[in-house]
Amino acid sequence: MQEPVIEIRGLRKNYGSFTAVDGLGLTVYRGDIYGFLGPNGAGKSTTIRMILSLVKPSAGSITVFGKPLSTHRAEILRKIGCIVERPDFYNYLSAYKNLELLGRLSGADVSKQNIYRMLDMVGLGSRATSKVKTFSHGMKQRLGIAQALIHNPDLIILDEPTTGLDPHGMADVRDLILSLAHDHGKTIVLSSHILPEVEHIATRMIIINKGKAVVEGAVSDVLRDQDLEQFFMRITKEAGKSEVASPL
Repeated sequence: MQEPVIEIRGLRKNYGSFTAVDGLGLTVYRGDIYGFLGPNGAGKSTTIRMILSLVKPSAGSITVFGKPLSTHRAEILRKIGCIVERPDFYNYLSAYKNLELLGRLSGADVSKQNIYRMLDMVGLGSRATSKVKTFSHGMKQRLGIAQALIHNPDLIILDEPTTGLDPHGMADVRDLILSLAHDHGKTIVLSSHILPEVEHIATRMIIINKGKAVVEGAVSDVLRDQDLEQFFMRITKEAGKSEVASPL
């Protein structure tokens, strides 16, 4: 029997009269690379912020590692690594020093051995002593993933991790995600508005639109439905044309 890592039921978030997340339900199982797919403004980032306890839900429940987030926040967050939007670093410090400082803040193992292990894992071992200001955007994204891994979390949440990357950088991040899942046993939630980014590496996925679930299931089952694929392409195109600002 599959072990749930995240269970969300009836999740809602209102900002005044605007409903960002509307009765959302989903389940992420241990070992999943879980694609969290939807157009910009669909409610993905708001949902992630609620899972990370950065935003308080208006209604519904979030259970992580079998425990309610509302009553076990600190215990749960110690087991989660995340990148939300673009990672921030001290540009005039080296990659090594950044991980050391940020790791101390999270109570992680900041031994030389562990920091180099993280940098090697994301392909930055040879640039450990280079200042971050010399890094490309893709290298900063990989350093962000190293930061998310420094405390050896069981669950990794990546919110649009390939935004702004060129095709080579996107491929590097995809390969890294696959390695984290297959070689290191991590459960990963990957938020994206790009269907190919998710379909190539995810095991299960959910498509959301306007804060509601459209479909959830194994990637092969979801993509077998041509109507769903065309629906996603349509709502993505419509969202791209929209000029309405939202607090997502």
